[in-house]
Amino acid sequence: MNAPNSGQPPAVGPPAAEPGESGEPDLRRRFYLTVATKFLVSTVFAAGWTGLAVWLSQPWIADLSLVVGPVLAWVMVALTAYLPGLVVALLAMSLLLDRQPRLRVLDPDSPVTVIIAALNEERGIAATIRGVARSEYAGPISIILADNGSTDATVAVALDAAAELDIDLTVIREQRPGKSHALNRALVEVTTACVITVDADTILHREALRRLMSRFESSAEDTVAIAGSVLVRNSRINLLTKMQEWDYYLGIAGVKRMQGLYQSILVAQGAFSVYLTDAVREVGGWPDAIGEDIVVTWRLMQSGRRVVFEPTAVAFTNTPTTTVQFFRQRARWARGMFEGIRAVPPWRQKRVLTRFVAGIDLLIPLLDVGYALVWLPGLVLAILGYPIIVSVWTLAVLPITLLVYGLLRHYQSNKVFGPLGLTVRRNRLGYIAFLLVYQVICSVAALTGYAQFISGTTRRWK
Repeated sequence: MNAPNSGQPPAVGPPAAEPGESGEPDLRRRFYLTVATKFLVSTVFAAGWTGLAVWLSQPWIADLSLVVGPVLAWVMVALTAYLPGLVVALLAMSLLLDRQPRLRVLDPDSPVTVIIAALNEERGIAATIRGVARSEYAGPISIILADNGSTDATVAVALDAAAELDIDLTVIREQRPGKSHALNRALVEVTTACVITVDADTILHREALRRLMSRFESSAEDTVAIAGSVLVRNSRINLLTKMQEWDYYLGIAGVKRMQGLYQSILVAQGAFSVYLTDAVREVGGWPDAIGEDIVVTWRLMQSGRRVVFEPTAVAFTNTPTTTVQFFRQRARWARGMFEGIRAVPPWRQKRVLTRFVAGIDLLIPLLDVGYALVWLPGLVLAILGYPIIVSVWTLAVLPITLLVYGLLRHYQSNKVFGPLGLTVRRNRLGYIAFLLVYQVICSVAALTGYAQFISGTTRRWK
């Protein structure tokens, strides 16, 4: 996605009106469906699609049974077709039914505090601070740099940037290793009702804060956090970053829209989210965990409160550029998900919809096992001329997947990038690789994270 060299997206005109804000009749309101109804429709569709897949796959199972036996054949097909199809079908129908609620507050001016946790970020911290300071936000912004024992010039560079911009920057030093310790140390200094976290390698679109706070102040009273939309900033480096560009633009954004429809975002990511300050304090702040943002989000929702998503509150972040870095990051994410499940199991969520959405995470390890231990070996066998596992029957899984990504591309281009004055760069090779091999790579990395969680290896946040 096009983020200029300065780190700030191009200048845009007046913000586009939200659906129904122009004063013209919104015909969709005549066919209003409650969130519970949308959930019911989506689950019925997903169940129906899975039933169709079971019927269509009988010849595939018959062929596979001759090689591995009927029981293993059913397990392998379930892991590579039925389960992915169920999840993707649920996502597809949810996206079709999703309608962003109107924004009642278009120009919020509530004071906010932005915490930037940093560990050896001298190369990017100045751009991050400039992005926050130059936001088109009507209210006062306080910035806290939570330095977590940096051994480089992170603090000095940050102070120079603040002086250049003539803004106040509070520096908090926390020597205990772990991002959660840095965030909690900064949380003590927060005096505003809302606190926003921004990663030290993340740059905000100039409208990001306004749109994030607009969604927060327009949401239900029991909303405790809003997750912003994080996109890739360094996608031009290599094929790995090009694939990640599509993952953030389509995959992660699509999942968050589905979760947001049910007001149960499972990760108000630390890279860019706003939280109700008192609510974070009530749950004890950010926990000492690899997935501190995952656990704190689940704890915030445990009492029945809501966490939603604002797709037009866009920030750009740097993604891993090497395979080793990527594997470490995805292993941390997988381990963080397990830590979240252990801290707050899905069945302990008060809201039924949150319980269901969180319960989907219990299926993710099975999907990863299917991709890494069944699909990948099957693909290798197919290339070698033995289409036993990956065969013509697997093509039945593709149509709904392509439908989902088509819907997401249309939405992102017209509803997110259009109003923000952004354009989608051409990245066909990355898109093809994203469709064909990216999930397998992610699943292999995730299995590593699960193993680290089970074995209790040393944790680190970078």
